[in-house]
Amino acid sequence: MNTFKLKVISSNRIFFDGEAQSIVVPHADMGFEGFLAHHENCVLPIETGEMKITDADGKVIDAFVGNGFLEFLDNVATLVCISAELPEEIDERRAQEAKERAEEELRNQHSQLEYYHSKANLARAMERLKIKNRHHI
Repeated sequence: MNTFKLKVISSNRIFFDGEAQSIVVPHADMGFEGFLAHHENCVLPIETGEMKITDADGKVIDAFVGNGFLEFLDNVATLVCISAELPEEIDERRAQEAKERAEEELRNQHSQLEYYHSKANLARAMERLKIKNRHHI
């Protein structure tokens, strides 16, 4: 199978660094975008959501990914994001607390900026919970 070099860099670690068969990421404008070897060169904004990597051995890695961007250039993909977590790394209690805080902030909004900030916090918390619950870890 054709592969490409993939490096996923989050704000606190290198999440993945190796050969991959594919990566599917949440695209900011159109749902999900998949990449295979020899994809056309591009830069893509990444939205908070679920990312799926198939490594060179065919192992599928499901993970939460925070906002960022993916660059695909000459069969090398580099994804830079705020956070990347495996389902077993997600603290369900912490995500639930963040969801509740964001919901409370939305009820008590004071400005348009605070509204959008709270909405983004809520979306991140809900994605983490969705991924954690989908994988029952």
